[in-house]
Amino acid sequence: MPSKSSARLAALTVAAVCSAASTVVLTSPAHADTVRIHDVQGDTRISPLAGQQVTDVTGVVTGIRTYGSSRGFWIQDPAPDADPATSEGVFVFTSSTPKGVAVGDAVTVSGTVSEYVPGGTSSGNQSLTEITRPTFTVTSSGNPLPAATTVDARSVPAAYTPAGDPAAGGSINALPLRPTRYALDFYESLEGMNVQVSDTRVVGATDPYTELWVTVKPHEHRNHRGGTVYGSYDAQNTGRLQIQSLGKASDFPDANVGDTLAGTTEGPLDYNQYGGYTLVAGKLGTLESADLQRETTREQRGTELAVATYNVENLDPGDDTFAAHAAAIVDNLKSPDIVSLEEIQDNNGATDDGTVAADLTMTKLIEAIEAAGGPRYDWRSVDPADKQDGGEPGGNIRQAFLFNPARVSFTDRAGGDATTATDVTKVRGKAALTLSPGRIDPASEAFDNSRKPLAGEFTFRGRTVIVIANHFASKGGDQGLTAQYQPPSRSSETQRHLQAKAVHDFTAKILKTQKNADVVALGDINDFEFSETTELLEGRGTLWSAIKSLPRSERYSYVYQGNSQALDQILISPSIRRGTFAYDSVHINAEFHDQISDHDPQVLRFRP
Repeated sequence: MPSKSSARLAALTVAAVCSAASTVVLTSPAHADTVRIHDVQGDTRISPLAGQQVTDVTGVVTGIRTYGSSRGFWIQDPAPDADPATSEGVFVFTSSTPKGVAVGDAVTVSGTVSEYVPGGTSSGNQSLTEITRPTFTVTSSGNPLPAATTVDARSVPAAYTPAGDPAAGGSINALPLRPTRYALDFYESLEGMNVQVSDTRVVGATDPYTELWVTVKPHEHRNHRGGTVYGSYDAQNTGRLQIQSLGKASDFPDANVGDTLAGTTEGPLDYNQYGGYTLVAGKLGTLESADLQRETTREQRGTELAVATYNVENLDPGDDTFAAHAAAIVDNLKSPDIVSLEEIQDNNGATDDGTVAADLTMTKLIEAIEAAGGPRYDWRSVDPADKQDGGEPGGNIRQAFLFNPARVSFTDRAGGDATTATDVTKVRGKAALTLSPGRIDPASEAFDNSRKPLAGEFTFRGRTVIVIANHFASKGGDQGLTAQYQPPSRSSETQRHLQAKAVHDFTAKILKTQKNADVVALGDINDFEFSETTELLEGRGTLWSAIKSLPRSERYSYVYQGNSQALDQILISPSIRRGTFAYDSVHINAEFHDQISDHDPQVLRFRP
């Protein structure tokens, strides 16, 4: 997945520009009558008054945002109309910290009605109706706030969104809102209004930006750990809602998946770049812990080969997470025989000075594992060419193999480098790699500015096992689930499909050379087990994603916007699938606010 921190820093930097450049300006006949908030909002996503001046719009202040790039306050009309499609709340964008206004003030506001698109129009996000360049007058203070609208399992429809208008490129902007039929229409009809949720289960842990996700639908695709599982493109889990706070960051709870925000959480309903509809809470419920525990897999038996994949999230020698990662590998993963590591950075991390070697990173991890009571691992990798594999600028991330030489041996065949491709040959009647370790088709357009697959040949109890470590292109650039275009575009799939085809074809070549070869293709696939990417990887019986051996409620390794989903996978050849194997998605990170990586590792145990 893309780095949220880098994206957010960039967004904060350009926020002032975006507030103007991302404004949708429309024209319509001027209104001579008094304009109310529901007139500003209208019954579609775009205000019928967008681009126009409005005068003396009345409302009661329900919240004030004094931080970040989008400063201002929300107002709500305490005398709503009878149309459930028209919101009675709106955000007044003041640019700087608003002065002379307080929650409970009755105000009249004049300004320009604008449609602001968080993240810019290229993001495909919906727009947020605002009154910009405002002037306002406080007419009274200490007024009661308009009663909060309850958002709960009964009020949120099961259907997610209408299909977009083909004539408008799939946009839902101009479609009349149907809040009793579609969840996105329901949330849009409350944009800017004071809403409340009660006794909600946390389905996305607190992140560094003091945000968490809850669900108002207690039984919607729930698993036994309290998460909400994302199992298909047609099941968007409509009860999910992001929670932010209008208070101090220090007052925001450190929540894990499965915890409960007990009591009432209340505040204006916003729309932002990183989560769509968001309750910005002036009043937060009380955190009740579910005491979620990190999982531990079982140790492999003597005749079982244990192979794992673990995205260690931009690990470099300057990080302070080595001991924690080592403990996870030793204690939670039980020291697998082979570990495919993703996001191993070079020896000086994000420093962009041409360094590509990662021996310091790997040595530090190996020593930490040994200090934690694990084996003395050996390792293999291929250094990338500088700035050719994507990821954090200067970091030169790559995959690397850890392996326990007391249990498994690595077959070295020299010659692999950043640009030289490994191939398949036959040695004594069996499939073998021409270069080990070696990269698969590194010059292919499929791997432009992306991590190249790393192939290695191992021997366990006299049996050859070929392992292919992957880190496919991220989902950066895809439109969000709450986008104005429905269904949203998943443009990043184009490259992942090419990558999946390349790895599939390489695996098929191995199996053509040796029908019963043991092949494991694993890593951060950055796509779901039900995706076309996975289908292309699997082909017609070439590979099979072993996470599908788990119950549907257990198929996840990552939590994004309150959806527990599978991005990390281990795919196996027919010979392994026909035998005895066990698969475990070991939940130690993604559900926790104090995670050391945003991914959960996966472990496969089988008898070659």
